[in-house]
Amino acid sequence: MRKNKLGIVGGGLAGLSLAIQAARKGFEVTLFEKNTYPFHRVCGEYISLESHDFIERLGVPLSEWNLPFIKQLEVTSPKGTRINETLPLGGFGLSRYQLDYELARIARSVGVEVLEKHTVSKIDYLTATDSFVIVANQQTREVDCCVGSFGKKSNLDVAWKRPFVQSQETRLNNYIGVKYHIQTDFPKDKIALHNFVDGYCGISAIEDDNYCLCYLTTAQNLKKSGNKLEQMHEQVLFRNPYLKSIFANADFLFSEPVTISQISFESKSLVENHVLLLGDAAGMITPLCGNGMSMALHASKIAFEWIGKYTNGTISRNELETQFVRDWNQHFRRRLWVGRQIQAQFGSEFQTELLLRTLRPFPFIIKNLIRLTHGQPF
Repeated sequence: MRKNKLGIVGGGLAGLSLAIQAARKGFEVTLFEKNTYPFHRVCGEYISLESHDFIERLGVPLSEWNLPFIKQLEVTSPKGTRINETLPLGGFGLSRYQLDYELARIARSVGVEVLEKHTVSKIDYLTATDSFVIVANQQTREVDCCVGSFGKKSNLDVAWKRPFVQSQETRLNNYIGVKYHIQTDFPKDKIALHNFVDGYCGISAIEDDNYCLCYLTTAQNLKKSGNKLEQMHEQVLFRNPYLKSIFANADFLFSEPVTISQISFESKSLVENHVLLLGDAAGMITPLCGNGMSMALHASKIAFEWIGKYTNGTISRNELETQFVRDWNQHFRRRLWVGRQIQAQFGSEFQTELLLRTLRPFPFIIKNLIRLTHGQPF
């Protein structure tokens, strides 16, 4: 039997759910999180029903929380053309503020060492002992397996010189994200994706009669607006009449929005220096397709299945990495590729308008595109 010390860098959905699974099987788990729970993240906060049962198995009482069930999709163009369609599987709304906090509570209750306000500066793989040394805040932990679930971009990505960090600016790798929580009059069973030039904004219900309003756009859009969000809203977002109405009639609950920059949708490696990567660290699905949250949760389940076989000596580290990459690609590679192809069709007013007008008479095509970006319950 191998030792079963597991180090997890990043306490988002993938990291926390992996920590819970491992601790319940007797692993000695240390999780490093640079923030303090609870906190907000830039995220659309729509979760596909494919992950509902898995989240409940982790211990989150979703069925008791009376969460909004989302079954309708609306997509609009900057000029106001819209299509509506039923989501084949559907989803529910829940803020990361509440979900991450609950998962962190469960993780602690099953014995996970959750180190908040700990930024990991270095991860070294030691060939001689087939183990890792994780350095954070002048503390070190030696572990047998290490997983990175540190989000869209981190100092480790830069230190590892991952290609998506070093590549030239393209339409896929220099986005900014902005999120608000609002109160407004909007159907609780619908998620709407409103397009504008070089960006899109989603709105959907979450807990406590609130709504998540989150948009992504290019850094260039913000730069053209003097790096002022309000000016960009007026000049770019509000050209879509639906967005203009939402911003005009909503009560904004944050004093300032939650923001993030340098978001990349480019392909990413799944293993770096023998560290398995999960969630956005492994690849982001475009917001027009959603489901990044479900993908992160599912990836944690896949990773733990192979980590368990490695730690009990059934497979080698090379087999662990190979089988993890194979399974990850089998479940998610096509979803990410389809998302990028759909995203490429949006951006300009003319192209978006043409696409929606073309798709509107063919609901079966829309449903098939939705299915291609969603998975099955796991």
